[in-house]
Amino acid sequence: MTLSKNKIKYVNSFSLKKNRDTYGLFVAEGDKITADFLHFCRCECLIATGEWLSAHATLVASAAVDDVVAADSREEMGRVSQLTSPPSALGVFRKPEYEPFGLAGARTSLILALDSVQDPGNLGTIVRTAAWFGVADVLCSHGCADIYGPKAVQATMGALASVRVHYVDLPHTLRQCRLFGAEIYGTFLDGLDIYTERIAPRGVIVMGNEGGGISDAVAAHVTRRLLIPQFGDGAAESLNVSVATAVVCSEFRRRG
Repeated sequence: MTLSKNKIKYVNSFSLKKNRDTYGLFVAEGDKITADFLHFCRCECLIATGEWLSAHATLVASAAVDDVVAADSREEMGRVSQLTSPPSALGVFRKPEYEPFGLAGARTSLILALDSVQDPGNLGTIVRTAAWFGVADVLCSHGCADIYGPKAVQATMGALASVRVHYVDLPHTLRQCRLFGAEIYGTFLDGLDIYTERIAPRGVIVMGNEGGGISDAVAAHVTRRLLIPQFGDGAAESLNVSVATAVVCSEFRRRG
């Protein structure tokens, strides 16, 4: 099947969140990301150059793919891609389905919770960080960006294949986690030094909004306030939230 105008319109429609939510579909672009998702999600439509399809023939044949479209070249891929440099492959995938977050897991595992992280690049990078440090569940407040938006998906670099992202009423969920006996950690400017404070390899780590930090409604459920100490001259007021998440996860795993 050739890359028709209708197919281009179909793929581009999922740049809108309302369409992603209505149909339960999202777009992943990139040679490696597309291949990673073919192992993980049902693919409604795979668009790729003939060269890519030939190189991945075994994978495509074994994956759940409803429709395969061969593009003549990367230049033709540019008609449907939102990337500056068109990839050799992209896919329209069905969102993964998994069980709702189990509250008891916060007592036995390390969980990330994000309070209104609004930049899709930050959100995707945090999910990628979670995958690196073996954090299987990320709780997002409803004020967070959509993890299935194009920029967020791209920033995960395929990590959505191993991390479950849950959108929840965060204050309520944290309150329930506390009732299950979980420790709730949060990063604050008035917190205790993370490198000397006692921490455990399980519980919930809350990271806040890029500009406002952790909201009062969420902070009310934090049981341990932590600080990433500054070693420089103070020229930088704060760390980027995705960088801070990596620092915190690294310290928890180092001592876990």
